[in-house]
Amino acid sequence: MIPSSSTNEPDAGDGHAAVTDAPPPVADGPVADETVQPRVHFWEVARTFNEISLSSFGGGLSAWSREMVVARKKWMNDAEFLSAMTICRILPGANQVNLAVFVGTKLDGLRGAAAALAGLIAMPTLLLMAIAALYAAFQHSHAVQHVLAGFAAAAVAMTLQMVWKTGRTTLTSVMPVLLFAGTFVLNGILRWPLWWTLAITAPIGISWAWRRAHKKAAAQAAAQAAESAS
Repeated sequence: MIPSSSTNEPDAGDGHAAVTDAPPPVADGPVADETVQPRVHFWEVARTFNEISLSSFGGGLSAWSREMVVARKKWMNDAEFLSAMTICRILPGANQVNLAVFVGTKLDGLRGAAAALAGLIAMPTLLLMAIAALYAAFQHSHAVQHVLAGFAAAAVAMTLQMVWKTGRTTLTSVMPVLLFAGTFVLNGILRWPLWWTLAITAPIGISWAWRRAHKKAAAQAAAQAAESAS
């Protein structure tokens, strides 16, 4: 009598078979792909910054940049975006042009920087040439003045919205709030130059951030050591 095929199958209770057939264990830590910024095609970068520029009538480029880069595309988080904005405000040149180059370089290197810059300024330049000709002809019209005032009000609202959203996620402890208040008083109220303000607040902020990062790294190392020992 031919034995049943089931007698040739490895015993389900055999520990060696279970180890051999089991899938490889998955590491506890975050997967490397989740920590590496995915490369974004330069055409998508150009299209996004073109949308930012065309949505910013009357100003509010910072607010629209945050809305697209952080909220919709998720290319950065709020902390990264604020750090980039700070760097771009310190450096010479237009803030939003600097930001476009910064984000584009982060996403796709030199191609991304060129694409972001072209997307930000190409269409607005063409539109501005046409609008300037129309404005020269109708600049004394009350209707045109009211429309421009409405655009400016919307831009202020967008900027306040950006401040509210980013503040809720970054001003989460006493030191960031104190740095925010000090910078606002020195530069916004007392009208100190930006470099003088940064000469006071930047060393304090860097020292605080370094100590916090050091404590966090030490706590993670201790937790990993305790986990491996157990």
